[in-house]
Amino acid sequence: MTTAVPPKGTGPLAKREARLAWGLLFPTIFSVAMVIILPLLSIFWISFKPIGLADLRPPIPVVKEQLRGKPAAAGDTATLEYRLRNSSQDTEIEGVTLLDSFPPGVTVTGEIPEGCKQTGTEFFCDFGTIDPKYNNRMKIEVEVGQEYFDWGGHPKDSEPVVTGTADFILTNGEFTLDNFKRVFDGSEFWSVFGVTLAYTVFGTIGAIVVGLFAALLLNNEFRGQGVLRGLYLFPYVAPVIAVAFTWVTLFDPTSGSANELLIRMGVTQEGINFFGQKPLALIMVIVFEIWRYFPLSFLFILARLQSIDTDMYEAADMDGASPFQKFWYLSLPMLLGILSVVFLLRFIWTFNKFDDIFLLTGGNAGTRTLTVNVYEQAFAISNIGAGAAVAVIVFGCLLVFSIFFFKFISREEGL
Repeated sequence: MTTAVPPKGTGPLAKREARLAWGLLFPTIFSVAMVIILPLLSIFWISFKPIGLADLRPPIPVVKEQLRGKPAAAGDTATLEYRLRNSSQDTEIEGVTLLDSFPPGVTVTGEIPEGCKQTGTEFFCDFGTIDPKYNNRMKIEVEVGQEYFDWGGHPKDSEPVVTGTADFILTNGEFTLDNFKRVFDGSEFWSVFGVTLAYTVFGTIGAIVVGLFAALLLNNEFRGQGVLRGLYLFPYVAPVIAVAFTWVTLFDPTSGSANELLIRMGVTQEGINFFGQKPLALIMVIVFEIWRYFPLSFLFILARLQSIDTDMYEAADMDGASPFQKFWYLSLPMLLGILSVVFLLRFIWTFNKFDDIFLLTGGNAGTRTLTVNVYEQAFAISNIGAGAAVAVIVFGCLLVFSIFFFKFISREEGL
């Protein structure tokens, strides 16, 4: 008896199904590449380039044409002006030429600038190499005939064509590690990294613990439960700029309600600058992080609690288990999976958090994190390369954390 051997390779139907699957997946893959992969690659590229904020604009010759004099009738004179400039502050442009067509009825009466020539209505100039910060005005005296008014147009209708080549630092082959050296050699980097780590760890754990407590509190049925759940979501759904401004106003050292209350209670003799002194500012920022984002943990944990079978708790009640024992031996083991997922998400989001800290303290008083440092490097001191280098470091830190999480923590929790 012989056994049939399946044919090697892929059949026509399987190939057609594979093509169809790839066709259906292509929009998703393309969207992910455009939204995530390409910006990420561009950040990596910029981090190895000696580039400032002004270097993001390519060095190109820019020309502006204008007819001055406002001629009103045939025979009036006017001045045709071309303003040529170099858009770059530190890069020269080679082979700069200008080509334009004069409007009909315009006759040149003055001298043609050096390096330029007129052939009929065509006007051509060869400027050669123009230096950085180059800015030159060419004025040509012209006479306007009746044909110009019959034309009814404007000199700007025929835009001059200007050409030139320059070395664009953003796309050339020059790379350097100076951005990373500057970041790591800075005296503040490791302190900023420590602040980021403290803010992320305590903010993440605090939000999860408060969310867990709130979920356990609202897991039981009682009157007004729905209203209280809605109120718990307020910090998360409220606009961040509104709640941040409210906190800054509430804890203002001179007119804040919190300081006024503490003074009246005799806790302090003068207003406390909650967001302006170390280490209180960092503590306040962490408290704000916990208050604002505990509702997310609350939703995840409450949903998991309500999916647990109540028969276990009824059996535990019959055995005389205390509330703490029921939580520790029944609820917590069932929550470990969702707690680890929430911890992963909150850690990544908090590590990347920028707007909360920037709105509350601006990164001052010992609250500067890596994301705030990205902003300051890129825009405050106009060093885009160093800012991108810090962003790459942030990505590397989160990548290491994610690998560690999925290799060790998630395995222990059975995810």
